[in-house]
Amino acid sequence: MIKKYSRQREAIISYLSATDIHPTADEIYSQVRIKYPNVSLATVYRNLNQLCDDREIRRLSIPGSPDHFDFRTEEHFHFCCSRCRRVYDVFADKNSFRLPEGRLPGRVTSCDVMYYGICTSCSEEDGK
Repeated sequence: MIKKYSRQREAIISYLSATDIHPTADEIYSQVRIKYPNVSLATVYRNLNQLCDDREIRRLSIPGSPDHFDFRTEEHFHFCCSRCRRVYDVFADKNSFRLPEGRLPGRVTSCDVMYYGICTSCSEEDGK
């Protein structure tokens, strides 16, 4: 399917590709509005949903927090600070989570791993 070109979609992709903070839709909206002040939040959500459906970006669902978005689509894990809610990339050996054969009722096609804790920045603030 050929997609119609969208300046807003390109602005979303451009912002996500240039950051590693895993922003929320509201944060992306704030950044896109700088260049396109007439863009609506609904347009940002619609484009984010389409980009996720097309596997051009990843949606990170975090309990008690709005979804975050990641431009990196290759397999990797994440760490979420329970204090500041920032999400960090974690690159680790995916084989360390291999399950023994026959332990699942089907074939695994993907896996999302989210570690939770207190990030170094928040931990350092505790020490001050």
